[in-house]
Amino acid sequence: MQFDARAAKLLTPGAHIMVDGCQGLRLEASASKRSWIYRFKSPVDGRMRQKKIGEWPAVSLAKAAVAWEALRDQRNAGTDPVLETRATAAAKAAPASRGYTIRQLCDDYLNGHIKKHRKAKGAKEVERLFTKRLDAIAHKQAATLTRADAFDLLEKQSGTPVSTASLRGELAGAWDHALDAGRLPDSSPNWWRLIMRGRLRSKGRKIEGKYVGTAKRSLSQAETGELIRWLPNFSRTIDDAMTLYLWTCTRGAEICAVAADEITEEDDGLWWTIPKAKTKNARHKDATDMRVPLVGRAAVVVRRRLQDAGKKGYLFPADTELGHTEQKVFQTGVHYKQPYSKTNPKEVRTRLPVSHWAPHDLRRTSRTLLASMGCPDAVGEAILGHMLPGMIGVYNTYEYDKERRHWLAALDVKLEQLASTR
Repeated sequence: MQFDARAAKLLTPGAHIMVDGCQGLRLEASASKRSWIYRFKSPVDGRMRQKKIGEWPAVSLAKAAVAWEALRDQRNAGTDPVLETRATAAAKAAPASRGYTIRQLCDDYLNGHIKKHRKAKGAKEVERLFTKRLDAIAHKQAATLTRADAFDLLEKQSGTPVSTASLRGELAGAWDHALDAGRLPDSSPNWWRLIMRGRLRSKGRKIEGKYVGTAKRSLSQAETGELIRWLPNFSRTIDDAMTLYLWTCTRGAEICAVAADEITEEDDGLWWTIPKAKTKNARHKDATDMRVPLVGRAAVVVRRRLQDAGKKGYLFPADTELGHTEQKVFQTGVHYKQPYSKTNPKEVRTRLPVSHWAPHDLRRTSRTLLASMGCPDAVGEAILGHMLPGMIGVYNTYEYDKERRHWLAALDVKLEQLASTR
């Protein structure tokens, strides 16, 4: 271990000297002092950090080496010395943050951010997560939460990886919100952003006790024809909804909330204009209302339902707070008819001849049919309501109304052909 005191004195501000045999230990110079620094890669999150040991010459090379060795051993044991120091400081937080529980922190995040910036359905889901999943730590002081506390909470709930990953993300956001608001000391680490990264992954759907994977289902042309012929076996609501999935390629959330005042008769036929606020693109400033031409069976369904909806009513009404049928009604209605469904097992009912699919798979099925028919990708994505990516979306603002009608009319012909082929 070599060290040149003369060279140390001559260091210019911003320069440093490495110490042989002490990896990561360096003497750094500023305008007025020389400081011993241990620079290392965190075993917690992989980021480069540095910790000051002391100033030279008050702290000699020998003393700096002893301190460096202790920090190195701490790092090698899997602990980040910098984060540990922050956690210790948080435990000694100012009285203003003492007594501030995790439940209070989450409530502040829910009321101060989520309910103001998320749709009611999303805000309700976050509230449900916080209500049902935090009992083990809700009473703890937020400023004293340890890495082990956070890890234990997520580890015990890892059997439901999708919802637990969602909980982890919302807690990370809640901690950032509390730090920004000054309700936690600045030194408080946000453990939720550091633990369980990449470990909470879905195993896919589980049917009859077995995981069926995360592969996306698209019905074959033969299956599509067979399903269309079978649709009348559903209730009228599910039959109509599945028809709109196939004939419009729209999302379930858009179908269940379609309102009479969104339907217009234009020169080239019937149109459904979905307000931007109802689409998945609502958060994008450049997004617009989504235009959906209603062709074939889709037009028949909408015209029939318009007669009962009045001028402003929902086409799929329901006696709920929303006023319209919820998307889960479509999902459960389809599942109830699946051959493997054990819901009300004693009730006799007709079973689907085409199994292992969900309503959203019909949207994927029709998009695949459009591609097989030669529909250009830009038009196909416009029909789905997807925004064009990158610079293409910035410069190409064409709405594709004419092309949407042309290709959905072609899709109508194709679907009818499949329905008539046995």
